[in-house]
Amino acid sequence: MNYIMELRKFVGTRPLVVPGACVIVLNEQKEVLLQLRRDNHCWGLAGGALDPGETLEQAAARELFEETGLTANRLELFNVYSGNDFYYKYPHGDEVYNVISAYICRNYQGTLVQDDKEVADLRFFRLDDLPDKINPPEHPILLEFIAMYQS
Repeated sequence: MNYIMELRKFVGTRPLVVPGACVIVLNEQKEVLLQLRRDNHCWGLAGGALDPGETLEQAAARELFEETGLTANRLELFNVYSGNDFYYKYPHGDEVYNVISAYICRNYQGTLVQDDKEVADLRFFRLDDLPDKINPPEHPILLEFIAMYQS
């Protein structure tokens, strides 16, 4: 996150194209792990921006561990997302056009431990019973995953 914060010193809140990764974690009951974000009070996937020199898969694994305490034993690329549907304006005014590599993780280890700076809560949800307030950039990802999973 420091890289993006450094860029913001030069560009202010103007839109940035931000590559990043998120992780769809499924437990043995086929429930998806969501985190309640502190910044916008929406539920979303573990994930975040790519650091310089990092691969997208490394970013996904790092963000998963930082935000949830879980270590991914295996990540499977689900899809890559970009475009106007992935524009987002943060509550504090920063604007981004996200380029998101979404990974599926069924094989992980560890105990859930939330990052108290970014995460207010961590919970597994049934795919047919997700909370109403989903983080806008991740909503289309979850919809596509659920449609694919149910077919």
